[in-house]
Amino acid sequence: MSALPKTRMTAEEFVAWAEAQPGRYELVDGEVFAQASERVAHAKAKLAVALALQDAVRRAGAPCHVLPDGVAVRVDASTVFEPDAQLYCGPELPPDTLLVESPLIVVEVLSPSTGRNDVLGKLEGYFRIASVAHYLIFDPDSPLVIHHRRGQGGDILTRAIREGDITLDPPGLSFPLSAIYGEAR
Repeated sequence: MSALPKTRMTAEEFVAWAEAQPGRYELVDGEVFAQASERVAHAKAKLAVALALQDAVRRAGAPCHVLPDGVAVRVDASTVFEPDAQLYCGPELPPDTLLVESPLIVVEVLSPSTGRNDVLGKLEGYFRIASVAHYLIFDPDSPLVIHHRRGQGGDILTRAIREGDITLDPPGLSFPLSAIYGEAR
């Protein structure tokens, strides 16, 4: 990400500004950052994750909704992230919604330009959102998912998944890693 020459913004100012801009942006501590172009592997991984989550929701009959990238989440008054996919539960949001206020699951797919931020900065940021129970980080190039889960008393529990199923409870979803990466190579 590279900083844009803009004045500092609040989350509300940023959402109004970003809606009228071409491209994708995030707001970090009041500063606007443009999102880098994506490789095909990154785009395919984002799609596979959203589809796997959607299929898991359908199989579980969960009252949840999956969104691909393009809809932001507010971390605080001066930080807005746009996850590569997300899931929220409850009533479906109105079609003109720009911010998901209570995501339960947020997903990032690593890229060369943002990997460090996804692993460090966004980890801390996403878990400041009280509703976030799971933060999944997918490697687009090899079967590896880092699953961060909210534990007791502010703990964040982490596991690396290289095979088998990804279980997300709450809301009671599960899907095989092969849904993202295909069968073992």
